[in-house]
Amino acid sequence: MSDDKLAIEEARRAAQHESVKSQVESDVNAEIGERAAVKSPPGESQRIDQVAGDFRSKAVNEVVETEREVERSRGLARISQVVDYIFWVIYALLGMRFLLALLAARSSAGFVQFIVAVTNPFYAPFRGIVASPSTDSGHTLMLPLVVAIIVYALLHLAINGLLRMFAHRKTEI
Repeated sequence: MSDDKLAIEEARRAAQHESVKSQVESDVNAEIGERAAVKSPPGESQRIDQVAGDFRSKAVNEVVETEREVERSRGLARISQVVDYIFWVIYALLGMRFLLALLAARSSAGFVQFIVAVTNPFYAPFRGIVASPSTDSGHTLMLPLVVAIIVYALLHLAINGLLRMFAHRKTEI
């Protein structure tokens, strides 16, 4: 969902950028047409040149700044996608470990050993936070894994919020 928001925002900024470029082009063409049609006194012509130069410089600066902002947003959107992918892999692995413990999977099975080995670095900080109730047949409700998934989800939201804040930095008007 946040990727959609970033894509929509990027499309809006690109459209705004094209609009500014079109406006600058039409203003310059209009200025050229006006100069060709009207002969003005020498002093006024110099003043018109100065105002036109100021306007052109301001318009070019706005276009350059918009271009930088669009590029920054694209880069941060890509970083956000990578962060999302990494966190979804972590969620999937921790969820798989949770299900294997809940279903009392044999700990000697190769797949179970692989999942446990891969998830240990993510699970270690949460081990022992709360008790994990289990049945006599070995089914275990690993509540520390639930806590870990919630904490990782909050961390994921915080990182994406920070990236969104950098991508949509407000500028002075």
